[in-house]
Amino acid sequence: MLKYWVWLAELPGLKGPSRLALLRHFGSPEELFFAGREELGLVEGVPPDQAELALNRDLSAADRILADCRRLNQRILTIQDAEYPQRLRNIFDPPLVLYVKGRMPAIDEEAAVAVVGTRRCTPYGESGGERLGRELAASGAVVTTGLARGVDSAAARGALRAGGVVIGVTGSGLDVCYPPENRDLYADVAAAGVLLSEYPPGSPPDKAHFPARNRIMSGLSVAVLVVEAPERSGALITARLALEQGREVYAVPGPIGAPASVGCNRLIRDGAGLAASGWDVLRDFQERFPGKLRPAGDLPDWEPLPLERRAAPEPRRRAEEKAPEKPPLETVSPEGLTDDQAALLRVLKPEEPILADDLIQTTGIPVRRVLSALTMLEIDGFVRQHSGKRYTRTVALED
Repeated sequence: MLKYWVWLAELPGLKGPSRLALLRHFGSPEELFFAGREELGLVEGVPPDQAELALNRDLSAADRILADCRRLNQRILTIQDAEYPQRLRNIFDPPLVLYVKGRMPAIDEEAAVAVVGTRRCTPYGESGGERLGRELAASGAVVTTGLARGVDSAAARGALRAGGVVIGVTGSGLDVCYPPENRDLYADVAAAGVLLSEYPPGSPPDKAHFPARNRIMSGLSVAVLVVEAPERSGALITARLALEQGREVYAVPGPIGAPASVGCNRLIRDGAGLAASGWDVLRDFQERFPGKLRPAGDLPDWEPLPLERRAAPEPRRRAEEKAPEKPPLETVSPEGLTDDQAALLRVLKPEEPILADDLIQTTGIPVRRVLSALTMLEIDGFVRQHSGKRYTRTVALED
């Protein structure tokens, strides 16, 4: 019965490894509930003081939580349920129960990517998070996010705009929206995907909940993408947990010396994959998820706007109306560029994407220098990468 699962998950003072050891020994929370002191003392790996806590037979909290779930239309998924993701079940300290609002995708069959970053993100981090969330979803991935301020929320908005599935993992009860301004975003995620928490209804966003929440985000995912992170950031905790769980880690490069990008640049230095697009992550998982993933192609330019669940369609342009002229490209001086960067901008075109291999052949610049120059140009916003490692320039070069 569910009430015994909730009782075990909410036993005060009982640590995660002890809960799992007790569950493995007795086979079910109900068997554990009726076990005596002598039986509890025989469980291997559970200290006597922890075993003693299981003698607390008060079910009132469990009954209250179940009533709250019914009232709030939340359901409970236990670690023994078939719907519980095997990917999450295999981590070191999986949650015994998950509170669920929305429709749970078949996680083990999906390329889920956790997109994380600092709450105090710069405009670069916010626009990058939204763009990458959109590209990942448009390419077939499920986007996992903590729905925190900053990069997390931006990634969720981007994925929803692409019509994708979002998994929001919260550090509070699902009925406690944090941050408060994300109430509409919570509703959109529940409608298009699922909200998950290991904390029952009414649980506040306690500071200790968020590092614990991070292990679920990475545990559900095949990869973690860090968009922007300073030297000390919760996003880096998620990256570390991902590595411990055997997940792949990617990071978005930032300007040299920018405090908000120190963590990302160090991750790349230490071996994380460099991601300038959603496909930079997903191309590594094509064979693992055949038929699921494909390059999204050249998505139209866009500006981050408030998400509207029922946006009115734009009126069709009459045949006699001309499309608005595109504004002229910004002109940049070659003085602030390296010789390699300037040479590449002279070859690149604003409308026709050119393969990196063709750029190497045309300019005669060595491969490593071309790729390095392209990365820096993309960071500065002077070039745009398209699917298949093709590039266009977004500026004009001063003669």
